[in-house]
Amino acid sequence: MPTQVLNEQNFQQVVSGGGIVLVDFWATWCGWCTRFAPVYEESARMHPDIVHATVDADAEQQLAAIAQVSSLPTLIAFRDGLPVYSEPGFKTSEQLENVVQEIMWLDMDEVRRELIKQNPELAQVPEMAQGNQAAAHGAGLAAGPLHYGWPGLRGAAVR
Repeated sequence: MPTQVLNEQNFQQVVSGGGIVLVDFWATWCGWCTRFAPVYEESARMHPDIVHATVDADAEQQLAAIAQVSSLPTLIAFRDGLPVYSEPGFKTSEQLENVVQEIMWLDMDEVRRELIKQNPELAQVPEMAQGNQAAAHGAGLAAGPLHYGWPGLRGAAVR
Protein backbone atom coordinates (compact mmCIF):
# COMPACT_ATOMS: atom_id res chain seq x y z
CA MET A 1 0.00 0.00 0.00
CA PRO A 2 1.43 3.42 -0.88
CA THR A 3 2.12 5.99 1.81
CA GLN A 4 -0.54 8.58 2.55
CA VAL A 5 0.25 12.31 2.69
CA LEU A 6 -1.07 14.05 5.80
CA ASN A 7 -1.75 17.72 6.43
CA GLU A 8 -3.60 19.77 9.04
CA GLN A 9 -6.95 18.98 7.41
CA ASN A 10 -6.70 15.16 7.47
CA PHE A 11 -4.18 14.39 10.22
CA GLN A 12 -6.61 13.92 13.13
CA GLN A 13 -9.06 11.88 11.06
CA VAL A 14 -6.34 9.49 9.86
CA VAL A 15 -4.56 8.94 13.18
CA SER A 16 -7.80 8.44 15.10
CA GLY A 17 -9.22 6.02 12.54
CA GLY A 18 -8.23 2.92 14.53
CA GLY A 19 -5.56 0.30 14.03
CA ILE A 20 -1.90 1.23 13.64
CA VAL A 21 -0.85 4.46 11.96
CA LEU A 22 2.82 5.33 11.43
CA VAL A 23 3.63 8.94 10.60
CA ASP A 24 7.00 9.94 9.13
CA PHE A 25 7.82 13.65 9.51
CA TRP A 26 10.39 14.57 6.86
CA ALA A 27 11.75 17.40 4.69
CA THR A 28 13.21 17.50 1.19
CA TRP A 29 16.48 19.05 2.41
CA CYS A 30 17.02 16.30 5.02
CA GLY A 31 19.56 13.71 3.84
CA TRP A 32 18.54 11.15 6.48
CA CYS A 33 14.91 11.59 5.44
CA THR A 34 15.87 10.78 1.85
CA ARG A 35 17.68 7.64 3.03
CA PHE A 36 14.74 6.59 5.24
CA ALA A 37 12.08 7.01 2.51
CA PRO A 38 12.75 3.67 0.72
CA VAL A 39 12.90 1.84 4.07
CA TYR A 40 9.53 3.35 5.00
CA GLU A 41 8.01 2.55 1.60
CA GLU A 42 9.16 -1.08 1.91
CA SER A 43 7.48 -1.29 5.32
CA ALA A 44 4.28 0.04 3.73
CA ARG A 45 4.45 -2.78 1.14
CA MET A 46 5.14 -5.40 3.83
CA HIS A 47 2.32 -4.17 6.10
CA PRO A 48 -0.64 -3.11 3.93
CA ASP A 49 -2.87 -3.29 7.02
CA ILE A 50 -0.90 -0.47 8.69
CA VAL A 51 -1.36 3.11 7.54
CA HIS A 52 2.04 4.53 6.60
CA ALA A 53 1.63 8.30 6.40
CA THR A 54 4.03 11.15 5.74
CA VAL A 55 4.10 14.79 6.76
CA ASP A 56 6.31 17.31 4.96
CA ALA A 57 7.52 19.24 8.01
CA ASP A 58 8.38 22.31 5.90
CA ALA A 59 4.94 22.53 4.31
CA GLU A 60 3.14 21.63 7.56
CA GLN A 61 5.17 23.60 10.11
CA GLN A 62 2.26 24.09 12.50
CA LEU A 63 1.45 20.37 12.46
CA ALA A 64 5.11 19.53 13.12
CA ALA A 65 5.12 22.02 16.02
CA ILE A 66 1.96 20.51 17.52
CA ALA A 67 3.54 17.04 17.22
CA GLN A 68 6.66 18.46 18.95
CA VAL A 69 8.92 17.42 16.08
CA SER A 70 12.34 18.94 16.68
CA SER A 71 14.51 16.70 14.50
CA LEU A 72 14.04 14.99 11.16
CA PRO A 73 13.15 12.37 10.30
CA THR A 74 10.79 11.69 13.21
CA LEU A 75 8.54 8.65 13.37
CA ILE A 76 5.36 8.88 15.45
CA ALA A 77 3.04 5.90 15.83
CA PHE A 78 -0.58 5.72 16.89
CA ARG A 79 -2.59 2.65 17.79
CA ASP A 80 -6.34 2.85 18.23
CA GLY A 81 -6.04 6.63 18.07
CA LEU A 82 -3.50 6.88 20.90
CA PRO A 83 0.12 8.00 20.50
CA VAL A 84 2.29 5.02 21.44
CA TYR A 85 5.71 5.84 19.96
CA SER A 86 7.72 8.90 18.99
CA GLU A 87 11.40 8.95 18.11
CA PRO A 88 13.58 11.02 15.82
CA GLY A 89 16.32 9.60 13.65
CA PHE A 90 17.01 7.30 10.75
CA LYS A 91 15.99 3.65 11.10
CA THR A 92 17.18 0.65 9.17
CA SER A 93 14.64 -1.84 7.82
CA GLU A 94 15.30 -4.12 10.80
CA GLN A 95 14.89 -1.29 13.31
CA LEU A 96 11.64 -0.15 11.71
CA GLU A 97 10.31 -3.72 11.69
CA ASN A 98 11.14 -4.03 15.39
CA VAL A 99 9.15 -0.86 16.09
CA VAL A 100 6.19 -2.24 14.10
CA GLN A 101 6.33 -5.53 16.00
CA GLU A 102 6.48 -3.74 19.37
CA ILE A 103 3.42 -1.71 18.48
CA MET A 104 1.56 -4.82 17.33
CA TRP A 105 2.24 -6.50 20.68
CA LEU A 106 1.23 -3.59 22.89
CA ASP A 107 -1.33 -4.28 25.61
CA MET A 108 -3.60 -1.34 24.82
CA ASP A 109 -5.49 -1.70 28.11
CA GLU A 110 -2.18 -1.15 29.91
CA VAL A 111 -1.37 1.80 27.65
CA ARG A 112 -4.72 3.39 28.55
CA ARG A 113 -4.17 2.78 32.28
CA GLU A 114 -0.73 4.41 32.07
CA LEU A 115 -2.06 7.42 30.14
CA ILE A 116 -4.86 7.89 32.70
CA LYS A 117 -2.32 7.63 35.53
CA GLN A 118 -0.22 10.38 33.89
CA ASN A 119 -3.30 12.47 32.94
CA PRO A 120 -6.21 11.76 35.35
CA GLU A 121 -8.56 14.02 33.37
CA LEU A 122 -8.51 11.41 30.59
CA ALA A 123 -10.54 9.06 32.80
CA GLN A 124 -13.58 11.14 31.80
CA VAL A 125 -13.10 10.29 28.12
CA PRO A 126 -15.28 7.21 27.39
CA GLU A 127 -12.78 5.68 24.92
CA MET A 128 -10.04 5.88 27.55
CA ALA A 129 -12.04 4.56 30.48
CA GLN A 130 -13.57 1.61 28.66
CA GLY A 131 -11.43 1.16 25.56
CA ASN A 132 -12.97 1.07 22.11
CA GLN A 133 -14.02 -1.82 19.89
CA ALA A 134 -10.71 -1.90 18.05
CA ALA A 135 -8.80 -2.12 21.32
CA ALA A 136 -11.06 -4.61 23.08
CA HIS A 137 -8.69 -7.44 22.23
CA GLY A 138 -5.95 -6.25 24.61
CA ALA A 139 -2.49 -7.70 24.10
CA GLY A 140 -1.53 -9.75 21.11
CA LEU A 141 -1.04 -9.37 17.42
CA ALA A 142 -2.72 -6.61 15.54
CA ALA A 143 -4.11 -7.57 12.17
CA GLY A 144 -1.40 -8.21 9.62
CA PRO A 145 1.23 -10.69 8.55
CA LEU A 146 2.43 -13.03 11.27
CA HIS A 147 6.07 -12.97 12.28
CA TYR A 148 7.52 -15.72 14.41
CA GLY A 149 9.68 -15.16 17.45
CA TRP A 150 9.63 -12.73 20.32
CA PRO A 151 8.91 -9.19 19.11
CA GLY A 152 11.69 -7.63 21.19
CA LEU A 153 9.59 -5.55 23.56
CA ARG A 154 11.58 -2.93 25.44
CA GLY A 155 10.43 -1.45 28.75
CA ALA A 156 7.63 1.08 28.72
CA ALA A 157 5.16 0.95 25.88
CA VAL A 158 4.39 4.67 25.72
CA ARG A 159 7.32 6.84 24.70
